[in-house]
Amino acid sequence: MAAEPANTTQRIVIVGGGYVGMYTALRLQTRLRRELRRGEVTITVIDPHPYMTYQPFLPEAAAGNLEPRHVVAPLRRVLRRCRVLTGHVTRIETARRVVEFCPVGAEMSTGAEQIGYDRLVVAAGSVSRTLPIPGLAENGVGFKTVEEAIYLRNHVIRQLDGAASLNYRHDGSQRAEAEIKARRRALTFVFVGAGFAGIEAIGELEDMARDICKWYPGIDPDEMRWIMIEATERILPEVGPEMGRWTAEALRARGIEVRTETLVKSAEDRHIVLSDGEEFDANTLVWTAGVKPHPVVHEGDLPIDRQGRVKATAELTVEGLDGVYTAGDNAAVPDLTKPGEFCAPNAQNAVRQARRLGDNIVADIRGRPRKPYRHAYAGSVASLGLHKGVANVYGLKIRGFPAWMMHRTYHLSRMPTVNRKIRITADWTLAAFFRREIVSMGELSRPRHEFEYAAGRRR
Repeated sequence: MAAEPANTTQRIVIVGGGYVGMYTALRLQTRLRRELRRGEVTITVIDPHPYMTYQPFLPEAAAGNLEPRHVVAPLRRVLRRCRVLTGHVTRIETARRVVEFCPVGAEMSTGAEQIGYDRLVVAAGSVSRTLPIPGLAENGVGFKTVEEAIYLRNHVIRQLDGAASLNYRHDGSQRAEAEIKARRRALTFVFVGAGFAGIEAIGELEDMARDICKWYPGIDPDEMRWIMIEATERILPEVGPEMGRWTAEALRARGIEVRTETLVKSAEDRHIVLSDGEEFDANTLVWTAGVKPHPVVHEGDLPIDRQGRVKATAELTVEGLDGVYTAGDNAAVPDLTKPGEFCAPNAQNAVRQARRLGDNIVADIRGRPRKPYRHAYAGSVASLGLHKGVANVYGLKIRGFPAWMMHRTYHLSRMPTVNRKIRITADWTLAAFFRREIVSMGELSRPRHEFEYAAGRRR
């Protein structure tokens, strides 16, 4: 009697729904429709959020140029042929071919569900790289998520509201001195890390704050203090030294203090202490000093290098493991265009790696040879606020309005789905005819605050 045929469905599990995770699943979904037979594979995408955030548009969302919901792509809408699970992967065990998964909202103590796989994509991405600086964890905020972008917009406007509402006395009394100190503290904004995230964030938010100061008669725009702190001697190293110097000069011309070769030593009680000896108070501390691989890659038996990244091959497989793939910020992918170096953790590489990774998975299923990932760096574009930008593309150095237009055009073309492209274009069009919104909705982060007050709790 002949044996029954075994179940040949390939279970593909993708850990992470960011650039690599979503675009790999999208590539597989497209190939599934064109090439693979129905039921031949199942694709499961796991991420704490049910959407992919297009991070290059976060500064514009923070400045109010874009609606925050328009800079994210809903995974369930984009990945219609995939199963999307919202929650945290807590452990990856390649020896048993399982990942431990805790659904969003579930208590970690209740135990995690185990999900088996035949092929695994580790695309957990990165988190902010912090340092053991006193007060940083308590008072700092990152700039990697749309939630942080919304918070910063509301926070900056709220600082202007608070400063404008102080009874500014000139009688030399103790209360007057306290009010002057509180006002100065509210109008001091500190950003740490002069890479793309930090430079674009400070450029857009300073531009927004200066623009809306017209609605605050009691605040002179020059009274605000914006400070960019960078540990190295250069800012925006991705665009080259010449354009980096131009960017620093352009920011300084706007009154933004650019401090290179400077460190934050302490931020306790919102009192900032710098390595050059200066001390001052600031209600705003934004930390954009780099990223590190997501901690989940350490929870299990994946091979990890000295920088905490998953060891990868040029074909985007994990070293020494069968059926396990990786790419993006959490992976040490060899850069074939620069022998001995690794691919930079940026969106340009992540999107292209995802396409190659998806094709290599299909090649493995079909028994065909995989192809290595190879991409020469094309250049970079950055926005410094409305109508201001800097770019270095294939050696062509551009600044000002043309670079700003290039920034918008390039990233609009990379934004997934026609739906989001149209919505973003509509936002920009409306912004050309109407003034910025100046409403702060800081209570969004504490929706029960008013109800607790009504119930008798103190504010």
